[in-house]
Amino acid sequence: MATNVDPAPQSTLPYPPIHKDKKFVVLSDWDGTITNRDSNDYMTDNLGFGPEKRRQGNLDILSGKTTFRDAFREMLESVVANGHSFEECKEVLKQNISLDVGFKDFYRYCKEHDIPVVIISSGMAPLIRAVLSKLIGEEDAKEIEIVSNEVDIHPDGKWEIKYRHPTSGYGHDKSQAILPYRELPDPPTIFFFGDGVSDMSAARHADVLYVKAKEGGDNDLAAFCRRENIPHLLFEDFTHALRSVSAIVEGRKTVQEALQEGRA
Repeated sequence: MATNVDPAPQSTLPYPPIHKDKKFVVLSDWDGTITNRDSNDYMTDNLGFGPEKRRQGNLDILSGKTTFRDAFREMLESVVANGHSFEECKEVLKQNISLDVGFKDFYRYCKEHDIPVVIISSGMAPLIRAVLSKLIGEEDAKEIEIVSNEVDIHPDGKWEIKYRHPTSGYGHDKSQAILPYRELPDPPTIFFFGDGVSDMSAARHADVLYVKAKEGGDNDLAAFCRRENIPHLLFEDFTHALRSVSAIVEGRKTVQEALQEGRA
């Protein structure tokens, strides 16, 4: 399918150092996973070409008709074409995007147990940082690393996404945030959280993959995992995820025992 890409695409953006000395690491998608709504979907639906065309794009990604990189770029271009500046989009998202009900407690638990939390996103870092700071506060937001794409803002005010991996069909191949851990002599257990087509590249590589359940069962990542027979745990929100993660961290369950349950 069109989303099969080079396993090691060239990155145009730097990566933070990996956490070599940790027993557990949390890597999580941002949009629709840590947040209740996907910010890029929200922009496209309300400021761009609308939900029907956006949804068709996701279906085309799943079926292999197009790549995430190209479909996502078209979404964002529709927002720019309608005359919306990057700063306007940032303010709209700060007012309309909310946090998963359990994330603050989940993040607090991770801090208390020396578990790094890293956001792995196909969105743009300035938007993520702005919304994250509003939702959890500047101090906590500064402690969370963000590995994502960037944005180029032109003199005329128009803007475009700057992909981390422009030669990859994903634009940002999230597997590249996980694979360096696999090369360590004593690698940590990797928990990965996601919900959509942008997370497909990472799905095979986590020790425990958590897939966020969606209202109506409309979940592209879950559909991909079922089709590809990738073990995963569905979770309603981070309150449920915390129960599962803490059971593994505290030794009450093994990774395999947790995965066999199918739902956090």
